[in-house]
Amino acid sequence: MNKTLPAMSCGNTEFRWGERTYIMGVCNLSPDSFSGDGLGDDVEATLDQAQRMVAEGADIIDVGGESTRPGTEPFSVDDFDDELRLVIPAIERLAAEISVPISIDSYKAGVASRAVKAGAGMINDIWGLKRDPRVAQVAAEAGVPIILMANQRDAPPKVGVMARVISDLETGIKIALEAGVAAENIIVDPGIGFGKSLEQNLELVNRLAELKQLSKPILLGTSRKSIIGLVLDLPSDKRLEGNLAVTAIGIANGADMVRVHDVRQTELVCRMSDAIIRRGSVND
Repeated sequence: MNKTLPAMSCGNTEFRWGERTYIMGVCNLSPDSFSGDGLGDDVEATLDQAQRMVAEGADIIDVGGESTRPGTEPFSVDDFDDELRLVIPAIERLAAEISVPISIDSYKAGVASRAVKAGAGMINDIWGLKRDPRVAQVAAEAGVPIILMANQRDAPPKVGVMARVISDLETGIKIALEAGVAAENIIVDPGIGFGKSLEQNLELVNRLAELKQLSKPILLGTSRKSIIGLVLDLPSDKRLEGNLAVTAIGIANGADMVRVHDVRQTELVCRMSDAIIRRGSVND
C-alpha cells in the first residue's frame, strides 16, 4: 500500500509510507475540547501525557490549543494570543523532553510560525489552507511537512462528498506546492466530522482508498468523534472499541497514519492490521 510514495523526514524521524501504519497521539490543550480531555496550560500534565503516549507507541504528538467542537467560536487568524499562551510553552517542553516529532494543530500562520520556532516539526492545518494560505509559506520556509485536511464546515456538501473532498484537497495541494512546500512533505486528511453528515462520514471511510489518486500519504482521524457516537449511541469517553474498528477498516482502505487519543490499544490494532494488509512489508 502506497509503497511508491517517497519517505518523509520530520525532525529526526523518517516516515516510510507503506511499511506500517504510523500513530499520531493527540494532546488537546483547549479547555473546551470536544472529547473532554483538554489539559489547559498545565505543561507538566501535557508532558506526562505525551511521554505516556510515546511509551505506548506514538510516532508523533499533535498539540492543539483551539477547540474544534462544532459550534465553538474560532479564534481569528490574526488574534491568537490565547492559543499561543497554551501551545508554545507545551511545545518547548515537549521538544526538549520527548523523542518523537511534535505537530502543531493550527490553521493560522502566526501560530504555526511560532510553534515551528518552538520545536514543532509538522503543521496540521484543519482548514487545508482555506482559512490562512500563509501557513503554506511557513511550512515551506521551515522545510516541515504539512497535513491538509478537507474541511467542509464553511459549505457542507449535500451530495458528492468524495468529489468535494478530493477537489478541496487538490486546491490545498496546489497552494502548498506554489508556496514552495516539497511534494513529499504533504499529507492529506479527508476531515471526518468536519461539515459532513453521518452517512457522508461513513462513506468517506468506506471509500478512503480513492484518496490514493492524490499520491499523498493519508491521515485518518476519527478518534472519539460523532461518527462513532451516533452509530453506537455512546458518549465521547466510551467510543474506544468503535474507533478501533474504524482504524482497522481505515488501514485496510489505505490509511498511512491515524490520529488517536488511545495509543496503547490503537498500536495493537495497527500491528495486527499491518501484519495482514502489508504482508511483505512487516516482520514476521
